[in-house]
Parts: sequence; C-alpha cells; structure tokens
Amino acid sequence: MNIENAQKQVDDWIKSHGVRYFNELTNMAQLTEEVGEVARIIARRYGEQSEKESDKNKDLGEELADVVFVVLCLANQTGINLQDAFEKKLDIKTKRDHDRHQNNQKLK
Repeated sequence: MNIENAQKQVDDWIKSHGVRYFNELTNMAQLTEEVGEVARIIARRYGEQSEKESDKNKDLGEELADVVFVVLCLANQTGINLQDAFEKKLDIKTKRDHDRHQNNQKLK
C-alpha cells in the first residue's frame, strides 16, 4: 500500500463510519495525544523509566498506526497529497544529508 492509497482508505472510512472529519484543530490535538501515547510506551519500554503494569500490554504498533491515521486525516482535509510531499521530502533529505551522515563520526 502506498500513501496515496492509505489517504483514500482513510477518506472512505470517514465517509462510511464517521460523520465527518473533525476540524483541523481537533485533529491536531488528537495527533498530539497519540504521539504522547507513543512517547509513553517508548520511554517506559526502551528508556529508563519503569513500565507500569497497566502499560505492559499496550501495542506500540497500534499506537503508531493511530498517529498515521490522524496524519492522513489532516492531509486529506487540507488537500495535501502526502505521497507527493513525502517523495519530495525524501529527495531533499537525500541530497542534503547523504554526505553529512556519511561523514558523521558519531554514527560510525
């Protein structure tokens, strides 16, 4: 599945299961909440904080998927073709960062 297809799947889901998209500000708040859930799992599972018993069964993949879903909603409702934007960004990063990362002694 590519990003363009994922955007369409989300749009179809909203149209068939939701009433409408939440407004952009609400979706931005939702995105922040979902990223916070990802951060909590990573901080406790891979970081130095101890994991609470209630967090041990949380699925990191599901939480990451929640983030992607809300990002796709925001792209759809603001008219962004995320496939095109992602490919453009990857090209920019490839040109800008290739030598920088190859020459970074901290990454060796």
